[in-house]
Amino acid sequence: MVKHQPLQVYERQLCLSCLTGIYGCRWKRYQRSHDDTTKWEFLWSLILFGTFSLLLVWFYFWWEAHNDYSEFNWFLYNRSGEWSDGTVPILATTAAGFTYIAFLMILALCHVAVGQQLNLHWLHKIGVTAALLTTIIGVISVTQMWGEEWDIVMISLQATGPFLHIGALAAVTALSWLVAGQVARAEKTRFQVLLMVLYLSVLLALYLAPLSITSPCIMEQRSLKPPPNIIGHQGAPMLAPENTALSFQRALRLNVSGLEGYVTISLDGVPFLMRDRTLRRTTDVEQVFPNRQFDDASLFNWTDLQSLNAGQWFIKDDPFWTVGSMSQRELQQAESQKVCSLQHMLQLAASHNRTALLHLHRPPPQHPRYWGWLNDTLESIHLSGIPQHMVMWTEEWRRGFVEAVAPGFQQTSLEKRPVEELHQRGISRLLLRYNQANERDIREFGSHNISLTLYTVNEPWLYSLLWCSGVPSISSEAPHILLKLQAPIWLMSPDEYCLIWIATDLISFAIVLGVFVFQNFHLIRWRMSGMSSYNPEQIMLSAAVRRSSRDVNIMKEKLIFSEVSNGVGGADELYMENGFDCYTNQGIAH
Repeated sequence: MVKHQPLQVYERQLCLSCLTGIYGCRWKRYQRSHDDTTKWEFLWSLILFGTFSLLLVWFYFWWEAHNDYSEFNWFLYNRSGEWSDGTVPILATTAAGFTYIAFLMILALCHVAVGQQLNLHWLHKIGVTAALLTTIIGVISVTQMWGEEWDIVMISLQATGPFLHIGALAAVTALSWLVAGQVARAEKTRFQVLLMVLYLSVLLALYLAPLSITSPCIMEQRSLKPPPNIIGHQGAPMLAPENTALSFQRALRLNVSGLEGYVTISLDGVPFLMRDRTLRRTTDVEQVFPNRQFDDASLFNWTDLQSLNAGQWFIKDDPFWTVGSMSQRELQQAESQKVCSLQHMLQLAASHNRTALLHLHRPPPQHPRYWGWLNDTLESIHLSGIPQHMVMWTEEWRRGFVEAVAPGFQQTSLEKRPVEELHQRGISRLLLRYNQANERDIREFGSHNISLTLYTVNEPWLYSLLWCSGVPSISSEAPHILLKLQAPIWLMSPDEYCLIWIATDLISFAIVLGVFVFQNFHLIRWRMSGMSSYNPEQIMLSAAVRRSSRDVNIMKEKLIFSEVSNGVGGADELYMENGFDCYTNQGIAH
């Protein structure tokens, strides 16, 4: 063992050099220090921790916002007029920044663990500042442009809360080794008490956190309701170009409960399906009619619309990153799609006995069908042959007239109103964004015979959450994914969750207690031994990390002189007793 000590010491010094070198550019041994961290560097440690915490929330937000990436991109398109996947640069910079800051955090914790002075290099300080400012700007921008999306954080915690709690508890439990070591090495009792109170407060808060965690998926299996019906939002837009006949056909093959489309009136009074106000994003109007590419879609007649291609953009832009998984035949079908009429879409729905959810765009005032567009739409519905009770009507303008002409329509509102008001207006269905209805709303609307549909639900975790909540139907761009779920992703009874909670807390408490006893064994031994003389240096030396440093040498000298003067023993005996036999004078000199 003795002959291997120089190699072990060299490896330890090499690791220490890498640690301090990467963090503070202190590669040389003489540059390192075991002195207390300065107040300035302590402030930078707090800034680093704050940046890490903010980036963690920012990263989590974008991870869970995956459900609404298409909504975000469409929102950017309406603001800029150019289509691009704006989530790619955001995700790339967020992942890079989070990885960098997390790496610095790990290095800082390692410094604390080995008793090294924290001294963040100025280049890293610039990097931390840049990451902090960039994240703050991002948070402010999202809040101003897409503020309602922050609701996804609290909603997702209902699905991830129980598991994030276990992860957070595991992380804080692991930190007990670091905290216990700091308590053992601390010279000031006040610092020891402050550190213990802070750590135990965080630990206690985590132990009791499940009291505030609520999830509809914590329920008895027998209380679970049937899965929500799935309406294909613009068909199956991840598998085919949106609002085209192929998209609706693919959705019907998946056995969706209904189809959802956006209706616009052509110049000659033909209702067709188009979500955007212009044709630039989803057709080749820029090549066919370059001088009219910015015109309203309703200012084209049906003949002009049929001359446009409505599928090539899907292959080119790949809005959902699904084109790569499509076969050559599917690509050819998608590439050849034309603008779809409302009548064709309704005929497809009627042939499969599926409902049709319609959003209507009123043409601009200069449009020749400005006053007659509603009649054109109703006529197209009538000619399609779809039964009235299978049409969900959302248009508020002249709703009373529509009810008189087509009393069988399912009158659907896009606004959340009191139940009494909805009944007075003859509303039987509600179509709301998924963040606009909570469990209480779902129960209240259901008890008053108002059917609720929530949009747009693309992620299995969100679908599972709404399933457990008892939502009757949802609108989705990913029916091919959601229809594969045979049960919610997770479901546990309250008793099972309580058992997991208590077991996790007990295991954590046992580990933390064991770590503190082990790390502070020397302090406990001296406190319980009843020694007449008490040497702080002896306790500090015994609990110190094994390293060759000036501080350890000073403690050794104080311990030797103190014990020899008290007649306890010689220096060699003391070194052997406290486990410092490997630190010879020769080793210290090196």
